[in-house]
Amino acid sequence: MTDLFIGLMSGTSVDALDIALCRFSPKLEILATAEHPFPPNLRTRINSACTDTPMLLDDLLQLDQDYSGFCAQATCHFIKTHSAADQIRAIGFHGQTLRHRPDLGATFQMANPSLLAERTGVDVIGDFRRRDMAAGGEGAPLVPAFHQYLIGETQRPVGLLNLGGIANLSLFETDGSVSGFDTGPANTLMDAWVEKSLGTSFDAGGEWAASGSVSDSLLTRFLSEGYFMRSAPKSTGRELFNYDWLSRHLSNHPDLHPADVQRTLLELTALTICNCLSSQLKRLIICGGGAQNTLLVKRISELLPSTEVQLSDELGWPSSHLEAVAFAWLAKQNIERKAGNLPEVTGAAAPRILGAHYPK
Repeated sequence: MTDLFIGLMSGTSVDALDIALCRFSPKLEILATAEHPFPPNLRTRINSACTDTPMLLDDLLQLDQDYSGFCAQATCHFIKTHSAADQIRAIGFHGQTLRHRPDLGATFQMANPSLLAERTGVDVIGDFRRRDMAAGGEGAPLVPAFHQYLIGETQRPVGLLNLGGIANLSLFETDGSVSGFDTGPANTLMDAWVEKSLGTSFDAGGEWAASGSVSDSLLTRFLSEGYFMRSAPKSTGRELFNYDWLSRHLSNHPDLHPADVQRTLLELTALTICNCLSSQLKRLIICGGGAQNTLLVKRISELLPSTEVQLSDELGWPSSHLEAVAFAWLAKQNIERKAGNLPEVTGAAAPRILGAHYPK
């Protein structure tokens, strides 16, 4: 039986499909990675579906088919380039989150695992989050269980920070306890603002933010958001932190220079992360697309003077593809009938095997 797994991930930033080919026994090997940017029209339609803009059911069905077809095409190309279908045990297919409402016990990831299995000729594991939610959990974040596997016997306390559209933390204490939660926005608000202001999809390296200054009054308004005061377990997404949320706060600051808004959003991300961390934390490992934002990483380091801050790339864990690796691992857990959640993180009643199996 083959021991190779593929993970697919498209996150809150809706920039691209990330793919990773992995082996987990006897140790983690990341054999290949790829990034397939979404066509502009598809990205626009996905972003629209994530808002409260009315959408016909037929249009949603077509979007699901187009998104899943794009993922299938990209995965077939990846397999042809790096392996062969009969060498892959399973594909972990997260899908694209359109709505995450743990307060309702509901979440919706757009995906058609059956289409992916049919076109790739490989078993697919999908629908990871709803099993945890059925057990009373938030359904997120799911990556701390993978992070626990990844960290292994690393000296503790140590944290692993994923800077995607939303920032999530996994914390591993000296006594062996584990915690994890979404701290709030990472890239999602900064990306929305730079696209609105400059027409680009992201602020490369944080260079535009670096040209601005923090507005203390706007930052105070941002920090008044109730989510930041909530205790874990907690998770969030673009249902809360979206352009409308940003616009409401900006309505009282109409004369701010756009670069100052971007710099203040970056400060919000850094502060809401570091406010959750103890000064006793020995090391913080950063991954996710935001790890490429030089200014954001610098601010996190400055706010944690007693903590060693490093990028996961330094450990051989590609920062931009580590979530895809996580869903390859979750597919492996499902195949092996092992739990994929951490109840102490999500709030679920107990460990659960996550995902549904779609045979090839």
